[in-house]
Amino acid sequence: MKLLGSISSVCAVLVCMTSSTEGFAGVKNSVAGARGNNALFASTVTEASAPWFVSNEDDGISMDQLKAQIIQLGAALDRGQSYNPTAGEYYAGTMQVAREKILSLIDKSDPSKVVPKSLKDVEGEWELVLTTVKHGIFRSSPFFLAVQEAFSYAEEKEAFGEDKATLFFKLHELQTCSWGVSKIGRVAQRIDPETSYLYSEFDTSIFSLTVIPILGWFKLLPTFGGCVVTASKVSMGDNGKLEMEVDYTTSRPVPGLQGLGEWIWSVKVPVGFVWKLLPWNKGRKATCSVNVKYVDQDMRIVEDNDGDLFVYTRPVVPRPLKIDD
Repeated sequence: MKLLGSISSVCAVLVCMTSSTEGFAGVKNSVAGARGNNALFASTVTEASAPWFVSNEDDGISMDQLKAQIIQLGAALDRGQSYNPTAGEYYAGTMQVAREKILSLIDKSDPSKVVPKSLKDVEGEWELVLTTVKHGIFRSSPFFLAVQEAFSYAEEKEAFGEDKATLFFKLHELQTCSWGVSKIGRVAQRIDPETSYLYSEFDTSIFSLTVIPILGWFKLLPTFGGCVVTASKVSMGDNGKLEMEVDYTTSRPVPGLQGLGEWIWSVKVPVGFVWKLLPWNKGRKATCSVNVKYVDQDMRIVEDNDGDLFVYTRPVVPRPLKIDD
């Protein structure tokens, strides 16, 4: 009887081992199958996304695919802020690709269809998604474009081995952005053909990240700021040339961002009037211009006088601007 019991026990163990082996095999097969399915899924995703984001060959892709790649590059480069030659040449290659993509989109388009003929063709609100300009994406503002153009009238164009405009913007960036003092948020423009005004906006926050170096673990100073608005007279010239004259600068509150006080929103600086009084401007107006190289219902691309490009799209989240002229 003991022998029969032992045989029965051995048989039971063998059955359990066989079952377990089959179970392990089943699990192994299931895992392998899942991996196979995942590999197939990954392959499918890669193949599906390749025409939009992976391919660097622009000849065989559509205008919509190029636009998608430009917007993706804008996100990857933080609208162009990630490449800063003052800090180093990292991301220079990505910025070069971005520039080539923008130019490719322009080259592929029909100028008769994408170059505007009137302000009506470019009216409304636009948000900056990518620029190739160095030392500050706020340089899309007509005020800074006018500063850039003013340097072109200088008798001596260079200082310390580089052109004065570039040096000015580099120093401005170093003074305002060092140690996290100032941070640029949303950058936008809106064009009103009824009043012939262009309103340039950029959000700025002061002391957004401040702490005692090494020792600190809490925020040292409160964050405040607002939206800087530059209002410029604007007209459409030949071949999509936007001609602007800076009138004044003011500010507006940004939801969720503390301002310096209610009084600040009513301040209006008459930049255009003061500009002509400055001796180095010799009575010249605060003028500037950009060329609209491409515009459709979704995207607008402009080029400044130095060849830098600014890409705008219609905002997903529009923001009203109340201006009392």
